[in-house]
Amino acid sequence: MTGLTPGLEDKENPARDAAVTALGETPVEDPNDLLRDEAAGDQEKQSAQRPPTGPPPPPNGGYGWVCTACCLLINAHTWGLNSSYGVFLAHYLATNTFPGATSLEYAFVGSLSISCAMLVSPFATYTTRVFGTKTTLFIGIGLETASLIGASFAYEIWQLFLSQGICFGFGMGFLFVGSVGIVPQWFTTRRSLANGIATCGSGLGGLVYSLATGAMIQSIGLPWAFRILGILAFAVNSICAILIKDRNKIIGASQLAFETSLFKRPEYLLFNGYGWFSLLAYVVLIFSLANYANAIGLNASQASIISALLNLGQALGRPPMGYFSDSIGRINMAGLMTMLSGVFALVIWIFAKSYGVLIFYALIGGTVAGTFWATVAPVSAEVVGLRNVPSALNLQWLVIVLPCTFSEPIALEIVDRTGSYLGTQLFAGFMYIAAAACMLLLRGWKIGEIDEMARIKGEAASEIDVIGVEEEDRDGLAKAAGRKNMMANCLKWRKV
Repeated sequence: MTGLTPGLEDKENPARDAAVTALGETPVEDPNDLLRDEAAGDQEKQSAQRPPTGPPPPPNGGYGWVCTACCLLINAHTWGLNSSYGVFLAHYLATNTFPGATSLEYAFVGSLSISCAMLVSPFATYTTRVFGTKTTLFIGIGLETASLIGASFAYEIWQLFLSQGICFGFGMGFLFVGSVGIVPQWFTTRRSLANGIATCGSGLGGLVYSLATGAMIQSIGLPWAFRILGILAFAVNSICAILIKDRNKIIGASQLAFETSLFKRPEYLLFNGYGWFSLLAYVVLIFSLANYANAIGLNASQASIISALLNLGQALGRPPMGYFSDSIGRINMAGLMTMLSGVFALVIWIFAKSYGVLIFYALIGGTVAGTFWATVAPVSAEVVGLRNVPSALNLQWLVIVLPCTFSEPIALEIVDRTGSYLGTQLFAGFMYIAAAACMLLLRGWKIGEIDEMARIKGEAASEIDVIGVEEEDRDGLAKAAGRKNMMANCLKWRKV
């Protein structure tokens, strides 16, 4: 058969004839080439029709746990150190460390440290966006170390304002803003648990440094107590800054310092109200409890133990708070625990006239006292969406500058004018309850938003991702529906 003519070969290849006929006058040497071209065209069409993929999902663990541990230690050596100011305050008031200084001036030193931390947040957000997280953290480390070393040489009250007040606050602000948004980027279903573990660092730090500060002041004096704290803060925070990693570029996080359009959303204003009222109460509690112990006749050692136990309560309470937030809902947990904070202040603290009862209040009240710090990042993600968390938190820090600045001076002024802590205790309790009321309305909005999104998508409300609603609701229809039915939905039981 090898001697067949070309004409006979063509006649015995019907597949080639069919291919030529199908293509008109254009001859094709091999029909397989045509099939491959058609397949490639189909793949190109499918690629063009396929929607662009979003950022990869968080690993929900892995190196995220290293970042969680780093944030825990940073919190311990910023907010934890700051929590020990209650021991410093009791020492200043008992010994008149800076002659001529008033109790109101001492109160402002502690308040300035927190308010300056919040006030510096736009600059910390800017440095994070332009220079990266690590640069922001190392700026904070330098400022905080300088503040503590500088405070050791202070001999007038204005010098304490500049060092332990303003400079420490700026350093704490850079460290806090640079690290607070990192943990939520690494987790999904365990986000609140991880955040609770990270924020419990402030309680652990407060526990350790309240006891250590009181002991150091008595044994080696105030100046060397400051210097040792400065050296420890520098060493630990530096190691954490080296190890920590963010996912800002991966998720496309917004790092705008002034995303003022968020203030147009009523739900975000409720979120701000939650922070405003919570901080009015919280700062009073952490700074006043040691001095209250002195006021009822306890000695300096017992007062430092009370302050330490309050921080122990915070360390014990925050991880379970985060763990159960993932089960019953983050907004539900924030509102419920904040309400308990107010109830405990009104029902237990007012009647704590002995060492034993005050210990009980410090422990049980401490477990829920710092609810705001344990829930602020996860709740903000549900209010504005994960991409806008840095901007939303940045504005939140600015909003709470005023309550952080004036809450403790207000508390001490009430004590000075009435001669009793009763007014201060009532003030703290009712501020916590006002914060809980803001969360109650916010959960009503969230329930309405989820219900509307479920209706639009034709799915059950339980199948809607509470954080993903922000990204899916491009036209704001679900948000508007949530605002409309906020009051009607706030008492409905739902996991939000």
